[in-house]
Amino acid sequence: MLDLTRLLPGPMCTLHLGDLGADVIKVEDTGAGDYAAEAVRTLVNRNKRAIRIDLKQPEGVAVLLRLCEQADVLVEGFRPGVMERLGVGYAAVARVNPRIVYCSLSGYGQTGPYRNAPGHDVNYSAFAGVADQMGSDAQSLALSNVPVADLLGGSMTAVMGILAALFDATRTGAGRHVDVAIADGLLAHAVVPLAGFNTHGQTRPAGGDKLTGALPCYAMYETSDARFVAVGALEEKFWKAFCELIERPDLVPHHHPITPAQASVVRAELKAVIGARSLAWWTDRLRGTDCCVTPVLTLEETLANEQFQARGMVLRSTAADGRPFVQLACPVKMTGFEFAVRHAAPRRGQQTGDILREAGYTEAEVQAMRGQGAVA
Repeated sequence: MLDLTRLLPGPMCTLHLGDLGADVIKVEDTGAGDYAAEAVRTLVNRNKRAIRIDLKQPEGVAVLLRLCEQADVLVEGFRPGVMERLGVGYAAVARVNPRIVYCSLSGYGQTGPYRNAPGHDVNYSAFAGVADQMGSDAQSLALSNVPVADLLGGSMTAVMGILAALFDATRTGAGRHVDVAIADGLLAHAVVPLAGFNTHGQTRPAGGDKLTGALPCYAMYETSDARFVAVGALEEKFWKAFCELIERPDLVPHHHPITPAQASVVRAELKAVIGARSLAWWTDRLRGTDCCVTPVLTLEETLANEQFQARGMVLRSTAADGRPFVQLACPVKMTGFEFAVRHAAPRRGQQTGDILREAGYTEAEVQAMRGQGAVA
């Protein structure tokens, strides 16, 4: 698998595939390369090898095309048209390898009036009608430190498309050009607000639907020590169990209040009850209960949590400078497969020589291309 992507959506896509066993070669230019923050770069580029190629030189284009002859997948994240201008667009690559799966991952896709527009997670989310639904009220829409457009709309949609096309290529011998737009991928998952639109003729504003704050039984409540508890008792049986836990049977009939005024009364009652105790008290009280109410953990607390420890999701090691270094494991568990970190995130061009020799270049040819700057 040849990975020509940068930053987060593309590298996260190829990280998942690399964790599942793919031999991922990270292809960077001989200049800035992937300019992601080093901490992010280290996390999303494990289980990959690295080569640096100057695609502005004919010799560099020839190198990439030779690598494509042996590859199953190529993933690129440039704006539409860039790969074609460099001489390594889908048509050129398919000529040397008709079975290759060629994935183009971009903000708005290869077609449409926005195809060349720049953007980031917040922009794709905004255009997809999803940012409008994030938050507990319409006056203060929320930002997330987990970029859902990049990861759900981009990374995971690309993984889905690549695996489907790759499965077909193994049967037919014919590859495909997979066109993934981050905005499309996020829009495709906006099923809850779309259900509201189909029901009411319009979406409710942030804070006005059942998953954003309209229901007291599905909300965040502050504890006495300025932490939070997540109440997710959407089903009546969970709501009843929670009301029994807090010794408020009078609230059982008000699971889904009919009017906003009634909802405000129930919300105020829960705010008072939960706000009277600390998070530690609630954590102990909720342990082992069956009411869909949980403490809101920080990431630091999650990393130490027994559930994720038992699932092997937290990998602890030491960085080169001696500081503790934490990674998150592959989330896919399946029989006959054991996840492992086969390679730490590579330095830029760390395996250039090895990869070129595997592709059939002689040592003299490798050194000649290094000398002219076609590779590094």
